[in-house]
Amino acid sequence: MAREAPPPAARPADEDDEEDRALLLRLRSHWLRRFVGPPRTYLLTRFVLLRLLGFVYFIAFLSLALQLGPLLGHDGLLPADRLLGRLLAVSGGSALEAFRLLPTLFVWLGASDGVLHAAAWTGVALSLAVCAGVTNALVQAALWALYLSFVRIGQVFYGYGWELQLAETGFLAIFLCPVRGFRPFRSPPPPVVVIWLYRWLIFRIMLGAGLIKLRGDPCWRDLTCLVYHYETQPVPSPLSYFIHQLPRQVHMLGVLFNHLVELVVPWFAFGPRPARHVAGVFLVLFQVILILSGNLSFLNWLTIVPAIACFDDGALGRLFPARLRERSADRAAELTPSRAHQGAAVVLAIVVLCLSVAPVSNLLSPRQAMNASFDKLALVNTYGAFGSVGRERYEVILEGTSDEALGEGTRWLEYDLPCKPGDVRRRPCLITPYHYRLDWQIWFAAFGSYESEPWLVHFIHKLLAGDPGAQRLLARNPFPGAPPRYIRAELYRYSFTRVGDGSGAWWRRERVAEYLPPLSVDDPALLHFLDLHGWPHAQPAGDRAGATP
Repeated sequence: MAREAPPPAARPADEDDEEDRALLLRLRSHWLRRFVGPPRTYLLTRFVLLRLLGFVYFIAFLSLALQLGPLLGHDGLLPADRLLGRLLAVSGGSALEAFRLLPTLFVWLGASDGVLHAAAWTGVALSLAVCAGVTNALVQAALWALYLSFVRIGQVFYGYGWELQLAETGFLAIFLCPVRGFRPFRSPPPPVVVIWLYRWLIFRIMLGAGLIKLRGDPCWRDLTCLVYHYETQPVPSPLSYFIHQLPRQVHMLGVLFNHLVELVVPWFAFGPRPARHVAGVFLVLFQVILILSGNLSFLNWLTIVPAIACFDDGALGRLFPARLRERSADRAAELTPSRAHQGAAVVLAIVVLCLSVAPVSNLLSPRQAMNASFDKLALVNTYGAFGSVGRERYEVILEGTSDEALGEGTRWLEYDLPCKPGDVRRRPCLITPYHYRLDWQIWFAAFGSYESEPWLVHFIHKLLAGDPGAQRLLARNPFPGAPPRYIRAELYRYSFTRVGDGSGAWWRRERVAEYLPPLSVDDPALLHFLDLHGWPHAQPAGDRAGATP
């Protein structure tokens, strides 16, 4: 008779509980992966973000280095050393107190032309290193400190919103990188909290720009702003000319698209992965359109930087060779940010959260300020662009003559700046992301009088004296041999011609008024104006053309 098999031994209850917990964890992981997706890494995201940021830094420092002397040098239009001298006088000679009032390294380094140029070219070199792949927190910190130092002494020529934006973007980049190591794929991936802070940045940039439009000019509400914008923006591009010719209905659709991207899309930067990717595509596409349709310096290139944080390695990996994708995935799986790095990122998030109170309050305020900083280091700011749009374009045109006596028969020759409208037959230029700062600032001068832009009178005085630095800011000097006897400023109204009108010109213009009367280098009114602003009287460089000995 066959013996019955003994019943299986009873398993301990705690083993059953362990298996149940493991099963639950597997099921939970399965459903999380299904709805949320696998854990995301940002090694490639950091790589792309830093390369673009390095490029923006390179352009910013290069344009600074090339225009530094004529604008901010000792013999420039707004000398930085004079500004620091006044600051130290107010601070009682204390460099620490001066730094508290105006955070800039030049409080200690000094602002001689040699120091300023050395600092600018150092920025160029460091930014090229970042473009080449250097991934290091100390390099990013040096770039941030140097550029912010220039912004603080740049006065009106560095009063644009993208200067604050570069400072904030660059400060966050410090925490993307390890302190040790330089190679992008040898270092651990960045703390995820810093990626989220970049999303918070792009959210504030876009929403601020959208809200300032709705609260500012009614043409953004009736959808007509783009009917005027391409013609009246600071420095139109060749494509601006052709876009301006499009039907009114197309421009109105363009305003609707603008509102969609600036007011709706930014919210999805915090959404699920597919929504974030769609938002990132819209944000980047919008900036590319702006790059092509206007010369807004490096603003739009810079705005793409935080938009890249909407993408993870899985999305950006499609842009890279398979071998690099696999290598980055392996490194991201093997390495994690150090505890010190993660701790620093958490502290950064707390600081940004606290400093965001004022910018968020500004966003919610009906009196929203545009492009404002609420802390001395510009760590968290508020942004916005084109809160109002001009309906007509006005330009200040400088004209000189070598005639000794002025009259109806005086022959006036125009000065041309590199990119602003002047000669009606000259094609609009495409220079983005480069920035001719004098061209931009003289666009603002047309909105008011010379009293609001006194540097312009200083510029005219230097041209009358044949100053080489001032002449380097020109595209063409109509007096190459010797400076003119008189220079005046005329106000013109400019408008685009129509395609195919047979004129051969890009612009048409009409004189509106006299902006500044004719001035000579020794004009008492001019010299008195210089004295009021503390500017020295430039010595004429040789005999003026047509002048008697």
